[in-house]
Amino acid sequence: MSGLASLQWLIDMGADEAIGDMPVDRFVVRAPSAAVGSTPAPTPMARAAPSPAAVTVARPAARPTPAAPPPLPSGSAAVASARALAAAATNVKELEAAVGGFDGCALKATATRLVFADGNPAAKIMFIGEAPGADEDRQGKPFVGVSGQLLDRMLGWIGLDRTSVYITNILFWRPPGNRQPTTAEIAACLPFVERHIALVAPKILVLVGGTSAKTLLNTQEGIIKLRGRWFDFQCPGVAGPIPTIPTFHPAYLLRTPSQKRGSWRDLLAIKARLAASDI
Repeated sequence: MSGLASLQWLIDMGADEAIGDMPVDRFVVRAPSAAVGSTPAPTPMARAAPSPAAVTVARPAARPTPAAPPPLPSGSAAVASARALAAAATNVKELEAAVGGFDGCALKATATRLVFADGNPAAKIMFIGEAPGADEDRQGKPFVGVSGQLLDRMLGWIGLDRTSVYITNILFWRPPGNRQPTTAEIAACLPFVERHIALVAPKILVLVGGTSAKTLLNTQEGIIKLRGRWFDFQCPGVAGPIPTIPTFHPAYLLRTPSQKRGSWRDLLAIKARLAASDI
């Protein structure tokens, strides 16, 4: 290509204005140019290397350490405290006050409010779920979010509502990020849950979700194997065994709609048990 043709090609490509006499290699790192009228900076060869003692590294100011929260009862001490408080409660209101004053579960420090129960404490059917979620944490009632709305519809299918059932959870405070409850958190709340059952004295107990079922039935079997089977639940303060059936958590059903068939069978079994016992 001739010189004239090359120049025409550059013009066609948009390079039609000269901005310097020499090409610039943009991959070479250069020191910033000195301001007009200022003293030229020494060349790298003339600049002396600073001594290690002369080099000062600026460090951010240290932030004050926040005061540590008071230590929570740990392990068996927390469980022993929960048992003593639970045993002293003679009715559901007193138990709620005891749970509100309990400091042995670390979740209390991160939750917005206590989520104790909802529904009719005189009802003969008691539902026990796993733990509060974000909506429950804001409102202070169990099962009020999307999964709670599904639970309400499920109850309606067998002629029940929140005036004819009583609803609570294994945990009374929301785990951060709706994570799984820890063994220590469950152990700290379990004495209150058992006392709750004893005070309500339901005729039928429905365990909603794997955490609730495995905790109260003291088993390692998963909810898929447990659901739909009847068990006899007993704990201190309960006069006799309570017919108990585990079922899927509504949140699980929202994620896995194909399992709704199993939940429908559980609801029909609960309805049949109610009819047979004339509760």
